[in-house]
Amino acid sequence: MTYVMSDIHGNYEKFKEMLKKINLRDDDILYILGDSVDVGDEPMELIADLSVRLNVYAIAGEHDYLAARMLHGFDKMLKSGTAPDPGYISEMTAWVQDGGQTTLDGFRALDEEQREGVLEYLADMTLFEEVEVKGKNYLLVHAGIADYDSDTELDDYQPEDFFSEALDASYELIGNTTVVVGHVPTKSGKIEYGESSIFINCGVAEGGKLACLCLETGKEYYV
Repeated sequence: MTYVMSDIHGNYEKFKEMLKKINLRDDDILYILGDSVDVGDEPMELIADLSVRLNVYAIAGEHDYLAARMLHGFDKMLKSGTAPDPGYISEMTAWVQDGGQTTLDGFRALDEEQREGVLEYLADMTLFEEVEVKGKNYLLVHAGIADYDSDTELDDYQPEDFFSEALDASYELIGNTTVVVGHVPTKSGKIEYGESSIFINCGVAEGGKLACLCLETGKEYYV
C-alpha cells in the first residue's frame, strides 16, 4: 500500500501511533509531505526514526528547508568557534520564535556523528514526488507550485516555489494528475478534497489530528 501524511512537526509519539494504526509493512511505502521538524517536542527523535526506514520518503517543507540551513550554520559555528554574523543571528532568532526552538535544542543534544546524520537527511529531502497508484497519477508536494506553468519542468522550479503558494482547491493544477499537499491545516480538521487535489494537514501542530491517507483504498486514518 501507498500512504501519505504531512506536517508531523516533531510529534513523534503520534507518528508511532499512526504507524501502528496503519500497520505499515516493509513492502508498503509512506510519503511524508513536509514539515517533519519544529514546533513539537521530539523533532530529532522523529528524524532519527525516519532516516533508518527504507520505505519512508520525506519531502521537504519550509520548516525542514529552513532548519537544514539554520542547523548547518549552527554546526559550522560550533566547529569553527567563530561568532555568527548579524544576519544569521536575526534569521536564527526568527526561526526559533516560529517553532524552531525544539529542533535546535534537540540538535544541540546530539553528538557530532548524529548531527552530521541529521544534516545529511534534511539536505537529501526531495521537493516533490510523482507516483502512479492503480493507474492514477499523483504529485506529492508540501504546499503547491507557485506560478505553475505546464511548459516548465518540475525540476526547474526553485525550492521556495514548493513552499510559498498554497494550492487552490477550486481548480485543476495539472491535467490528469491529483496533487496531494499538506502545509495549510484543513478547516474541517479532516482530510479534504478539491478539484484534482487532496489536502492532508489536519493541524496536529495546532492541537488537531495527524492524518494519513492510503492512495490505493482512499481510507483515511487519524490519531
